[in-house]
Amino acid sequence: MIYMDYNATTPMDRRVADAMVPFLYEHFGNPSSSHVYGQKTRQAIDEARAEVAALIHAQPSEIIFTSGGTESNNMVIKGVAESKATQGRHIIISAFEHPAITEPCAYLAKQGYEITQIPVDAMGILDVQALEAAIRPDTILVSVMLANNEVGTLQPLQAISALTRPRGILFHSDASQAVGKTEVDVEALGVDMLTIAGHKFYGPKGIGALYLRQGLRLPSFLHGAGHERGQRAGTENVIEIVGLGVAAKLAREELPEEIERLSQWRDHLWRTISAALPDKVRLHGHPEQRLCNTLNIGFCGLKGSDIAQALEGKLAFSLGSACHSSVTQLSGVLQAMGVEPDSGMGAVRLSLGRMTTLKEVEEASRLLIQTAQGLYDNAH
Repeated sequence: MIYMDYNATTPMDRRVADAMVPFLYEHFGNPSSSHVYGQKTRQAIDEARAEVAALIHAQPSEIIFTSGGTESNNMVIKGVAESKATQGRHIIISAFEHPAITEPCAYLAKQGYEITQIPVDAMGILDVQALEAAIRPDTILVSVMLANNEVGTLQPLQAISALTRPRGILFHSDASQAVGKTEVDVEALGVDMLTIAGHKFYGPKGIGALYLRQGLRLPSFLHGAGHERGQRAGTENVIEIVGLGVAAKLAREELPEEIERLSQWRDHLWRTISAALPDKVRLHGHPEQRLCNTLNIGFCGLKGSDIAQALEGKLAFSLGSACHSSVTQLSGVLQAMGVEPDSGMGAVRLSLGRMTTLKEVEEASRLLIQTAQGLYDNAH
């Protein structure tokens, strides 16, 4: 079976797993202990923190380890709301954020906060002018994802930062889908906070990080001892932190080559399918400003679920976001982009990765063309 669902999760890189093994058995000390066992695990955490920081051009002291992207997002949304409640209760997000952003915002809305969603255009680019118009004196936070998980479109974070920073509004980006797939520089992007998820770039599941710009502080998300600069109590998940550090190091070293290779293969996949079915497929998302590995194709007049069923056991991919792939209506992302149901209902998301081969790309295109053609023929 060919795996083309890297945006849902990546397989763990063997080098990551190998680095974690000694911390299962030999290096078991509590990082807070002063003896040699604790010193060994504390050193490993420090090294991993430095690697994660280097990946996004941050300082190690600006990295807080969490259980993943969802926790990092919750820390930001709820933490800023709590700490800035006396200054305002207005939060701005994009119209197609991940549920890990929209659900905490929905929770806050019940507490009396006001959430404004900024529209995106047909290619999935946020309307910066609309965002500027939405800013109010009581706006305390803007949160916009760097890369969309379904169509891969990259957002103009620098332009957003140019609006938020002079006004003293905190700016967060959920970069779970972007880190490890495109260059991320927190200084260049102008963000105050940024979310990282390990299982999106060949690290283990259940580990992530939050970049918190120097000088910023959020209320403690978990109360207890003073772990993670007092921001998240609890003995550190040493094994997975080590894995995240190695995954970050590999991403930093190998990303330029991966971007070039995966971009070529993604485009080859699209060209092959669109050439075979020229009037029956649509590209969803921006043709250039998107992740190197992501291809969202709408097969007009078909249902993505029918394509998936026909290819069960042969090709693994998503119909939309993996977190709500069982839903049979048009995905919220495609709705926000104004995609017509004719192609939106037939949308499939193909996401390539480090272990993808050219042979798999060729075979996947053949399978999709053959399956779609068969479904078209049966419809007539």
